[in-house]
Amino acid sequence: MFFERHIPGLGVLTVVVLLTLLGWLGSTIIARPFKAFTRKLIDRAPLIGAIEGAVRDLLSALFAKERRFSHPVVVQMSGVSDLEKLGFITQEDLAELGLREKVAVYFPHSYNFSGELFIVPRERVRVVDISAQAAMKFIVSGGMIHLREHRD
Repeated sequence: MFFERHIPGLGVLTVVVLLTLLGWLGSTIIARPFKAFTRKLIDRAPLIGAIEGAVRDLLSALFAKERRFSHPVVVQMSGVSDLEKLGFITQEDLAELGLREKVAVYFPHSYNFSGELFIVPRERVRVVDISAQAAMKFIVSGGMIHLREHRD
C-alpha cells in the first residue's frame, strides 16, 4: 500500500532498486579503499608481491582478449621415444638468451592453473590445427574433452 493504494509489483521494484543501490555503494565507496589497502599490503611483502604479479600475468595471458597462448603445438619430448606434449609457443625468438635455434613452449598442467616453460629445439615443435581455446580445454581437462566437439 502506498498512500492507501495497492500498487502491484511495487515491493519487487523497491527491492531491486535497493539492491542495485547497495551494490553500487559497495563497489565504489567500500571496495575502493579496501582494494587500495590490500594493494599496499601486497606491495610491501616482496615474495607475495612477486607471486601475485606472476599469477596476475598468467591469468591475463589466459583470459585476456588478446591471448598470448595463441599457437598450440605438439612437442616431441625425446629423440628416443614417441612421447609428445601439447603446449603453446610463448616466444619464437630467443636470441636475447643466445638460443637462436630454440623456442619457448609453455605446458599447462591438467586440472590446475600452473604449468612449466620448456626451451626446446625448433625442429621438435609441430604446430597443430586447433584453436588455442580448444587446446587449453583439452590440456586442463586432462584430455577428457573431445577436440572435434570444441573446434572454434
